[in-house]
Amino acid sequence: MTCRFSAVSSGYLTLNENKEMIFLKHLNLKDFTRIAMIAAIYTAVSLALAPISFSNIQVRIAEALTILPLIYEPSIWGVTLGCFLTNLIGAATGVNPTGMIDAAVGTSATFLAAVCTWKLRDKTIGKVPVWSILMPVIFNFFFVGSELAVLFFDGNFVLGLLIMGTEVAVGEMISCALGCVLVKALARTRVFEPSVSRD
Repeated sequence: MTCRFSAVSSGYLTLNENKEMIFLKHLNLKDFTRIAMIAAIYTAVSLALAPISFSNIQVRIAEALTILPLIYEPSIWGVTLGCFLTNLIGAATGVNPTGMIDAAVGTSATFLAAVCTWKLRDKTIGKVPVWSILMPVIFNFFFVGSELAVLFFDGNFVLGLLIMGTEVAVGEMISCALGCVLVKALARTRVFEPSVSRD
């Protein structure tokens, strides 16, 4: 699958003049609304598709949203909050077999992957931001793979990481492919037009 678009030249990036990450204090009401919307969509889709959203063999469709930082930096907070709520509610309702630990480990993987997706957005191969797209796959392989290895492969962590991490990564690749299509379509719209002050 080919995902060709230029996140840098799209005009939708929200950078301050020093090209540093924009933290919550720099966001306005429109940004917070979008963040809440992204979190709500992530949570609703994940829980609606709970049978394929948790455990080692999973295709968490909502993870397609982790590619959004390519065109809209504040989405980092939206996908992170959505992941946290999904894992928390999943643990509380019993649909998440890894329990509350996933609210910390899984959310950390999503947050760090989203940050790196944004940071590496201009590192392209043939105009495709390959490294950005791979960040959710890599972080989930190590973070969620390690979590599952500790929980279900007692005494053989390395083997558990390789098996569980690979299963998670395959599902994540499918989600990221969907995310690539989503971002390519959204980059042509004004849904995520800049709304952050550059002072």
